[in-house]
Amino acid sequence: QARLEESGGGLVQEGGTLTLSCTASGLTPGGYDMGWFRQVSGKEREGVACIDRRGDLTYYTDSVKGRFTVSRGSAQNTIYLQMNGLKPEDTAVYYCALVSAIGSRTCHHGTCWGGGTQVTVDS
Repeated sequence: QARLEESGGGLVQEGGTLTLSCTASGLTPGGYDMGWFRQVSGKEREGVACIDRRGDLTYYTDSVKGRFTVSRGSAQNTIYLQMNGLKPEDTAVYYCALVSAIGSRTCHHGTCWGGGTQVTVDS
């Protein structure tokens, strides 16, 4: 059974840095496009950053461009999200997910999600 697990969330001061990690297990061997999404209570989940299976193509939502970096780990189906210059509006639950479609201007989540990790940025 496919499983995604996130780690690395926490409380940080405005302007600080956090790095999130996500590892997928139980998948059919082979690479997968993966991404990070976030949700604030009462709002829709939004795509934050995505990366294709080879690490050649990335997507970022406009509000995080220049501050966040998504990357792949050496282990298959592991991705990271380095978040610099954090702002209070970045506060959300961050989810890792398999991606069904990715382009430089778009990222669509699939149906496999992690449980989420809370990121709180204090002003």
